[in-house]
Parts: sequence; structure tokens; C-alpha cells
Amino acid sequence: MKILLLEDDTLLNEIIEEFLEDLNYEYVSTSDGQEALEAIYEEHFDLLLLDVNVPSLNGFDLLKNLKENKIDIPSIFITSLHSSKDMEKGFNSGADDYIKKPFHLSELELRINNIKRLRQIDTSGIIHLNEEVSYNYDTKFVSLNEVETHLSKTETKIFEYFIKNKNRTISIEEISLNNWIYDEVPTATTIRTYIKNLRKILGKDSITTIKAIGYKLNL
Repeated sequence: MKILLLEDDTLLNEIIEEFLEDLNYEYVSTSDGQEALEAIYEEHFDLLLLDVNVPSLNGFDLLKNLKENKIDIPSIFITSLHSSKDMEKGFNSGADDYIKKPFHLSELELRINNIKRLRQIDTSGIIHLNEEVSYNYDTKFVSLNEVETHLSKTETKIFEYFIKNKNRTISIEEISLNNWIYDEVPTATTIRTYIKNLRKILGKDSITTIKAIGYKLNL
């Protein structure tokens, strides 16, 4: 799991860095909102820990920018802004959670673990999608009526993103932006080809095409 930490309080930044290291998380740390935004566009992150009142670009506007550009990364605001209006603004900008300073590191760990569970980050083991289909996060094998097929690296990214968003229609653009950094994004045609491959593995009705919008997992 890779985390971006945006915090301009030097001492708190160091404390959270040590905490993330102790939990064996990979992380990138910055104190500037614009630098954080550029890092997000250059690297893949599983979670954002965002202060709000930081130089260049505040945390609320940073997350709003990502959402407007269809980049959906789980996020937690860590801020001294305590009012209900501040919390409302934070959640309206797209946050998954909101922690008020000061806080205990044990609370942050609980919040991170909860988001990992809800967003299926670092998921392991076997998940049963219906009576016929299961998927093994560890081996990357999908099973249909006990017939197992190993997914390629790209098929894995697309299929796991479908699983995370199984109740939503998702576009090719969203799949691209949330699974690859910009210089590695496959073409839309390539992604459609992999979706076609997944249909062959799972059954033609497993993924529905919603005309002019995207695709939806039906398992």
C-alpha cells in the first residue's frame, strides 16, 4: 500500500512518517499542495492523507481537482479545522474520512484500516462474486464453475477495479486514470480488448456496456 502524506507541520509530518514506516507502508511526503498534486499525477497512490491549510493549494481544492478529473483515490483529511461547516466542506470535496487535530496515532491506524476494508485495498484471499464465480487476490486466478483462469497484469488491474466499483458504471477514462500513471496508460482500444477478454473468461453477460457511458460488472 502506497500513501501520499501532505502535512506542512514539520514535527507532525515526521511523526506520521515514522508511524507509516512502523506499519510497513510505502509513502511519499510533502508539505506543499501543488507538489502533492503533481506527485499524484506522476505516481500511483492507494491512499491520501491530506492537511488542509498548506502552501500553494489547500487540501480541499486539491481533492476537488482530483474528483473533477475522475481520479478517485481514498482520502483522509487531517486538519485543525473543527467546525461542522469545515467537515461538510471536506466530505463534499470527496473525502472518505476526516480527523481533527490533535489525534492519537491509534485513531489514524483505525481509520486507515477501515478505508482499506471498505475500498478493498490490499485485499487478500478468495472473494466469491456469485455462486459460480470467485477470485483469488493472492494468485490472480478467477474461477468460473471451478474452471480456473490466470489473469494477466493488465486484466488484473481492470478486473479488481471493476470489483471495487461493482455497483457503478465506470468509463474507460476512469479505469485509465485510476490504475496507471500518465506515461504508462494503455490506449482506450487496448483497455476495451482486455475487457473483451474478461468477458470471454467470465461469460458474455458478466460485463455490460452502457452506451456512451462505460461498463458495469454484473457478477
